[in-house]
Amino acid sequence: MSLRINDIAPNFTAKTTQGEIDFHNWIGDSWAILFSHPKDFTPVCTTELGYMAKIEPEFTKRNAKLIGLSIDPVENHAKWAADIEETQGSAVNYPMIGDTDLNVAKLYNMLPAEEPGTSDGRTAATNATVRSVFIVGPDKKIKLTLTYPMTTGRNFDEILRVLDSIQLTAKHRVATPVNWKHGDDVIIAGSVSDDEAKTIYPDGWKAPKPYLRIVKQPK
Repeated sequence: MSLRINDIAPNFTAKTTQGEIDFHNWIGDSWAILFSHPKDFTPVCTTELGYMAKIEPEFTKRNAKLIGLSIDPVENHAKWAADIEETQGSAVNYPMIGDTDLNVAKLYNMLPAEEPGTSDGRTAATNATVRSVFIVGPDKKIKLTLTYPMTTGRNFDEILRVLDSIQLTAKHRVATPVNWKHGDDVIIAGSVSDDEAKTIYPDGWKAPKPYLRIVKQPK
């Protein structure tokens, strides 16, 4: 079964570089960014893990936790983390899941449920689809999914931008327009009538079309 936005994120227990976790318990009342990698010691993913380590404080400000995943054993992750710090200049302080039985990759539809075997003998090419990002809310529901090809580094600044939008729109009845960044104008949600909007936004709004009502970002 495929996973869609607003589905409950499948729960799992797994070994990580910071001990065994129950995913839903680990999330707690936070947001979570689960991002996966086809194999340890791969070049593009090395840059990604390093960049996420660098900007982790930005996620922490937003009450979001980071967790990486690779199908290789946790012991390999520790060695890879040393390479990441050496080459990227940032230490990986978030947990990394060792998914040697492919359980999490299958739960999250990154590999077919009927995929046989374990991580032994698998290559980055056979794990090409294990290159995804999931944003999970405190309600344990999936808010975003992305899957990238192996040769294209992911844009984790975009994940921060999307997280800002999701958190804002969860709090206020607004939507964010194309290329929106924190502080930019927003759009009044279509579920808000003009009469309601007059109460919420007494100073009014710009409306180039009746369905496109633009206001300052709420605090």
